[in-house]
Amino acid sequence: MPNPVVRWQIVSPEPEKVATFYQKLFGWKPSNANALGYRELVTEVKPPGPVDGGVWPAPPGTKSFLQIFVEVPDVERSIEKAIELGAKIIVPKSVLPDGDTMAVLHDPTGLPFVVCRLKESV
Repeated sequence: MPNPVVRWQIVSPEPEKVATFYQKLFGWKPSNANALGYRELVTEVKPPGPVDGGVWPAPPGTKSFLQIFVEVPDVERSIEKAIELGAKIIVPKSVLPDGDTMAVLHDPTGLPFVVCRLKESV
């Protein structure tokens, strides 16, 4: 497969706050073990293939942004934990026509992200 997406990155003026939020929410491990001292969040899960994505229309007047979708075992519990850590719900838990379940939240710095449970994972 040519040119697969293999990594994601969050760019923030508050990198420590963002890194700490995702560490606590998803249990990702922090690492600075690289030549640049780059703040990595290691999920310890290696997908069997590329990380697919899509393009969705934004409401008028909204700037473009990147969203990460994180699969979780329990969407409701992940929403609760995210709120405890300072997140806000943007789109409440919803079941999509294909059977996937998801919710859109803002992390404490305003970055949108998605927690989801894919139908085929259930």
